[in-house]
Amino acid sequence: MANDARLIAFHRGDGVDHKGRYLSEIWALSPFWLEHTHDYIQWLFPIPEAGRFNAFAPLLTSEVQAAFERDLLLRQHQQRSLDVMLNFFGLARESKAISSQPTLSIQSHIWLKANGHNHLRITRIIRSLALCHQLELAQAFQQAVIEIGAKDGIVSETSVQFWQDAI
Repeated sequence: MANDARLIAFHRGDGVDHKGRYLSEIWALSPFWLEHTHDYIQWLFPIPEAGRFNAFAPLLTSEVQAAFERDLLLRQHQQRSLDVMLNFFGLARESKAISSQPTLSIQSHIWLKANGHNHLRITRIIRSLALCHQLELAQAFQQAVIEIGAKDGIVSETSVQFWQDAI
């Protein structure tokens, strides 16, 4: 199956990623797994550029972008993926507004530090949402992580700049 078709089937919930995982299975995995596994985020939030950590991840092509524009189910599934990641980050979404959960803390949400691989994930998520015809969600997530992460200088200025430039 061509990469475009594999990525579309994965987002519809009918296909698997390069490790044989269905989208619904990834949604059900623990925060520990989400933190320590590095080859799923490229499938949940594809972008046109190849990542350094998963050579098997398909790229977001113009054909896949067009599929996201046409197919509400693809966008809804990506929104569910966003909700999974928001929960992982200690954030929550109410419609198109994103805010911190009461349990958000530096101790339990390690993205709230100067640097880290989760900052790359955040950049990817913002960019993918925007490219997959979910600009309002991309902007809401971007605003939330910048406001929360930049508070008291927790997150580095470099990461904040990457998040600002992601759209």
